[in-house]
Parts: sequence; structure tokens; C-alpha cells
Amino acid sequence: MRRSEPHSRRGAGLRRRSAAPLGRRLELLQLLWAVDHGLTQVSKRMGRTMGVTGLQRLVVRLVGRRPGISAGELAGALRLHPSTLTGVLRLLAERGLLRRSVDEGDARRARLHLTASGWRVDALRAGTVESRVRRAMAACAPRDLAATRRVLLRVGASLARR
Repeated sequence: MRRSEPHSRRGAGLRRRSAAPLGRRLELLQLLWAVDHGLTQVSKRMGRTMGVTGLQRLVVRLVGRRPGISAGELAGALRLHPSTLTGVLRLLAERGLLRRSVDEGDARRARLHLTASGWRVDALRAGTVESRVRRAMAACAPRDLAATRRVLLRVGASLARR
């Protein structure tokens, strides 16, 4: 029996099919799911080792770069629905990493700031999602990064449509 033919009772005599090409769309989806899985795994590890998940750290990083940002502005910057962000902000405030202050111009709006503990989380560099992304990006040509950004923006916009 040739190696290309499986050796079992049910498959006896059937030839193994070579893998058909997936096509660009399915290959891209396959890669996006792999990235999503990798982000989830590193995020969970960060939660266990650093006390914050990847998304929580991204929130800390953005608030650190834009002290006084509102929750609505932050949701827009993260491309998240505000209700998704509400739970993250509540948890970060409960853990003492984030504090809210009342907007001087609009008392209904809260402004977000890091606490001393939040600044320590912001300063972490090793073992984070962005350290992995930074390492991967360092091996890429600028034009490849620009093309990747354009594709991801288009995919994201298409997925966001109702």
C-alpha cells in the first residue's frame, strides 16, 4: 500500500486527498482566529502574573497617554462599545488602578486618571501583549505594516456594519 492511502477498514482503498487551497478569505480568517487565540492566551497569562488582562492593560496604557480622557472617548479610541468598557473601568477602579474625576465643564461626564498603582502597571514592559506585538512588528518592513493596518481597518469596518 502506498503512503498516500490510509490503512484502516473504513478508509481502505480510498486515496488521501491533498489539501485544497483555502483561498485568500479563508486564509485571512484562519490567521485572524489564530491571532485572536494568541491574544486571549497571553491576556489570560497576564491576568495571572500581572493582575491585569491584555484589554485592562490597554485601557491603562491609553489612560496613561491621555490623562483626563472620558469613557466615551476611550471607547472610541479602543473601538469598543461603551457597555463593554464600563465593566473594565469598574474593575480597574475597584483594584485601585484608575480613578474618576468629575468633568469641570459637564458634571455628567467622568474623566479618567491613573493612580500610583496604575502608573506602575503602565510602566510594565516584559511579558505583555504589546511586547510580543512590538517584537513581531520589528521584523516587518514599514510598507508591510502599513498594508496590514489598511486591511485590518477594512475588515474591522466591515465587521462593525450592521
